[in-house]
Amino acid sequence: MTETASLSPEEWMFWDEWMQAQRLLTKEVDRTLQRDFGISKAEFSILVMLRAATGGQMRVTDLAGSLDWEKGRVAHQLTRMERRGLLERTEAGAAGRRTGIMLTPSGADVVERAIHGHAANIRRFAFDRLSPEQTAAISAWSKGLISQLAPG
Repeated sequence: MTETASLSPEEWMFWDEWMQAQRLLTKEVDRTLQRDFGISKAEFSILVMLRAATGGQMRVTDLAGSLDWEKGRVAHQLTRMERRGLLERTEAGAAGRRTGIMLTPSGADVVERAIHGHAANIRRFAFDRLSPEQTAAISAWSKGLISQLAPG
């Protein structure tokens, strides 16, 4: 291992703190979505995608690709959400398979309320704690990582 590949104790501390902050933030976001709106972060992600889709509906394969989830994970999540009345499956495909999903009125109501509550939590957990300069620095760093690590 070369000298440039090692991290100083301070760099390790920074990394560990950053990883812990991400885990805690993710846990708190999920907890507040569950408590306030009865949905998980995964369910919120799906509902937001459907809300943004034309007519509140999309193909299951497109949803899986957009979320970068395995098809099996998506299928199980959709089954649970369909049972709760948040969405319904549509479009009979080959061999009677349902290849599309759409928001139900109940799902549309939940996602509208959750978006506003989630925005308030994002503001409280992130933006209220950052200066404009810190926000700009984190944004630039994030964009750099995305461009380096994102497929394609």
